Amino acid sequence: MEFPNIYKGNYRLLAIAPVILILVSLYYIPQLQLGVEFTGGTLLSFRVPEEVSAEEFSEILIAQGLDGDVKVFPTARGYQVEILLPSDPQFARAEELKEKFFNRIDDVERLAFLAAEDPSQQNAYNIQRAELDGITDEMFTLAQHPAQAGSMDNFRELRSEFLNSYTLVYDNYQRAVTTPFASRYEVSSMALETVSPTLSVHFLATATQIVIISAILSILLVFLFFRTFVPSLAIIIGAFSDIVIALGAMGFFGIPLTFPSFAALLMLVGYSLDTDILLTMRMLRQEGTPRDNAYAAMKTGTTMTLTGLIAFGVLFLLSLFTHIPTYFEISSVALVGLIGDLFATWGINALLMLWHVERSSHASA
Repeated sequence: MEFPNIYKGNYRLLAIAPVILILVSLYYIPQLQLGVEFTGGTLLSFRVPEEVSAEEFSEILIAQGLDGDVKVFPTARGYQVEILLPSDPQFARAEELKEKFFNRIDDVERLAFLAAEDPSQQNAYNIQRAELDGITDEMFTLAQHPAQAGSMDNFRELRSEFLNSYTLVYDNYQRAVTTPFASRYEVSSMALETVSPTLSVHFLATATQIVIISAILSILLVFLFFRTFVPSLAIIIGAFSDIVIALGAMGFFGIPLTFPSFAALLMLVGYSLDTDILLTMRMLRQEGTPRDNAYAAMKTGTTMTLTGLIAFGVLFLLSLFTHIPTYFEISSVALVGLIGDLFATWGINALLMLWHVERSSHASA
C-alpha cells in the first residue's frame, strides 16, 4: 500500500503538530525529576517474599524520623521495594569534610617538609595545619572518635584515622537506613546506593559539559560538511526539537533523568542527526522534484525509526516484566524520543529544507 505524498499541497500545515508538541514539551520540562545521581541522596532497594504495600514502608520511615519516596512492585521472586531518601545532613557533611581534607593534606605535608628545612615556612605550615586539624577533628566528632588531630604528627596515621572515621560515619548511616526493614522482613538482595550532594553537583556539571561539547561539535561538523546556512540550521533545529520533545515527555510521564536516561538522550542526538542528514542529502543531491525527494527520504527514514521503535519496544516490555530500572529508563526515553524524531524531522526539518530548495530553484529560474 502506497501512502500519498504528504508534502503535496500546502505542506506548511504539517508544522502545526510538531510546534504544538514542542510547546507542550516546554511546559512539562520544568517538571522533570532528577535521579539520585544528580540530586544526591540514598536509593535503598531490596526484595521481600510476602506481599507488602508502599504505605507500610512509609509508616516505618516516619517512625524513624525519615522521609522518602517508596515504590513496591511484584516480581517473579517476590516483591521489589525501592526507597529513595533525601541526603542525610550528617553524611553529607562527612562527604564535604572528606573532599576538603584530601584537597589540603598534600599541601600541608609539603609545607611540613619545607618548614623542617627552612624555619621561615613554619608560620605558613602552622596556619595550614590548624585548618586541616579543624577539618579532621570535625570528622572525628561525627564518628564519635575520641582522637585529636593535633596529636598526630605522622601524616600516614592522620590519613588512616580520618578514613576510618569517614567509614564509620557511612556504616552508621547504612545501618540506620537498613536495620528498620531488615529486622521486620525477610529481606534479600539488599542494595544501597548513596550519592553525596557534592558528588551529585559534580555529576550534573559533567553532564552539562558533555551536552555543550556535543552540541558545539555537532554544529561545527554539520556546517563544515554542508557549507550552507539553511540546511545546516535545519539539521540543528531538528535535533534540538527532538531532545526538547523527549525531555518534555520525561517530565509528563515521570521518567527521571538518571545516567541511563541521559545516555539515551545522547543516543537520540546521534539518531536525530542521522535522519536529518539523510533528508538533507536527498533534498540537495538527488534528482527529482523537491517534494518527491522529501517524500522518498521520509519513507526511508520512517522505516529506520520504526525499526528502532520495535527494538526499544521489546526492551520496554522486558523492563515491565523484570522491573529493571535501567532497561525502563533507556527504553522509555528512546521510545518517546524516536516518536518525537518523526515529528521533528518530517514536520520541521523537511519543511525548512523544502522552503530552502524551492526558493533556490525559483531564484535560479
